[in-house]
Amino acid sequence: MSSLWAFPGQGAQRPGMLQALPEAAVVRECVEEASDVLGAPVTDLDSPQQLRDTRAVQLCLLIAGVACARLLAERGNRADYMAGLSIGAYAAAVACGALQFADAVRLVALRGQLMQRAYPSGYGMTAIVGLDQRSLEGLLEQADGPVYLANINADNQLVIAGSDAAMAAVAGQARALGAGAAKRLAMSVPSHCELLAAPASELRAAFAEVTLQRPRIAYLSGSSARLINDSERLRDDLAGNMCRVVNWQATLQTAYERGVRLHLELPPGTVLSGLARRVFEPGQVIAFEGARPDTLDALLREEVSRSR
Repeated sequence: MSSLWAFPGQGAQRPGMLQALPEAAVVRECVEEASDVLGAPVTDLDSPQQLRDTRAVQLCLLIAGVACARLLAERGNRADYMAGLSIGAYAAAVACGALQFADAVRLVALRGQLMQRAYPSGYGMTAIVGLDQRSLEGLLEQADGPVYLANINADNQLVIAGSDAAMAAVAGQARALGAGAAKRLAMSVPSHCELLAAPASELRAAFAEVTLQRPRIAYLSGSSARLINDSERLRDDLAGNMCRVVNWQATLQTAYERGVRLHLELPPGTVLSGLARRVFEPGQVIAFEGARPDTLDALLREEVSRSR
């Protein structure tokens, strides 16, 4: 029986998320390292005002995920697989030993800047719940304006990205077809579609200056839902994931087919846990947030002992 540590993407952020991290030396060291790299205190990034900025949001998610993964590792816990949704892939790459944290901080800061600069306003993402993928794709094909499929989170939970006007039109049509909800997400850029091809190309140029290692823990791509064990393929996966569809449903299914029965969601939030329960029904789904460290240790070690 194997375990998967999953790192969330944008939308999971909330004000004060870095201040809410556990009190531990390894967590403080992580925060301090990120501050040194950026030349400013990262604890200033999680205010309500700062979290309107894509760069601040993505940095907060990276720092929170890596800090808590390091805390778990320091306490003797180890994952069999790592995966991250969108920006969460960077935390997963650091946690599996393929990407240096300092490099990740620099790359994520640039990633956020490039995305925000490309679409400062008028664009974003919308979740469509209760409509199947085929029906939604039919609406997108007929859309009058730039709007694309961006995330496949579950059979009936999909995300579109594009201009505000085009998304609003598709959302209204989706409701008319029976969608239970169409919710504008806390995203100011149209991620995971061809609209971000140019920023992704700029980020690839920055990646060329960074050294990546072969993952020491199995890394599952949230885009292709495939195992990546080569540093160059990982480089491409990380650099290009902003303009590629996220197929989180397939990623979870791949993990399950590989024997994963324990899904642990790293901070912040519990959104990924809700998605995982649909796939890991015979297994166990837990979230770091809200759980005591000793409780997490016991649960993780219990699963390890069961696998022996």
